[in-house]
Amino acid sequence: MAKLNQIIAVEKSIKGRAHGQITEAHQQLLKPGLLAGIARTYRPKDEEGERLPAESTRIQLRAEDAIKATATALTELFDVTLTKDVANCEARADVVVDGQTLLAQAPVTYLLFLEKQLVDLHTFLKKLPVLDPSESWVFDPAQDCFATEPVETVRTKKVPRNHVKAEATEKHPAQVEVYYEDIAVGYWRTVKYSGALPARRVAELTERVERLQRAVKFAREEANGHEVKAQKVGEALFAYLLK
Repeated sequence: MAKLNQIIAVEKSIKGRAHGQITEAHQQLLKPGLLAGIARTYRPKDEEGERLPAESTRIQLRAEDAIKATATALTELFDVTLTKDVANCEARADVVVDGQTLLAQAPVTYLLFLEKQLVDLHTFLKKLPVLDPSESWVFDPAQDCFATEPVETVRTKKVPRNHVKAEATEKHPAQVEVYYEDIAVGYWRTVKYSGALPARRVAELTERVERLQRAVKFAREEANGHEVKAQKVGEALFAYLLK
């Protein structure tokens, strides 16, 4: 008795042969010359008349033969496809991760769907934004996100000052130079917030989805090992179609 994975392996080649047969038959049937034949014999008017050899062209293609060949190819395709589809309804397996059954008796078609979805989910998780490692972060429940420790910085203001380079005399005014001095006028208290995730959290999520991916692949292979019963429907369908 064949297994489901064996049926899946041969289905593509059977489908290719059936398609090739239909295409070839269709192309051949569009050539009237292949369907036509002729036989001609010549009889002179009297005994002294010229004798000419008979002429004939044989039919190279019969439409009924093309139909039968196509029916044979399609019968095999109809049978193997039904065998696969029936087996897909029966083939099931458990998805087990770390000894825990996350999904019991999942159909193989669903396992294939889940396997593709997990590839996209893995890509999504790998690209999650992570917190800047140069900062120290803690979770702030009030803001529902991560925050840094407060950092205070001084706010300064430039205040003009006069520097007397030379005192005033009776003949000359004082020589004064203006310069600016930074004077502390206040303090900034800064807290940075981020909606990103710690790198370890992203790594944990990625590892979990990878374990699930392996479990789903294992379950899919197990389900594909389901023994199938060959289905025969093609002959009945074409018996009706070609009667």
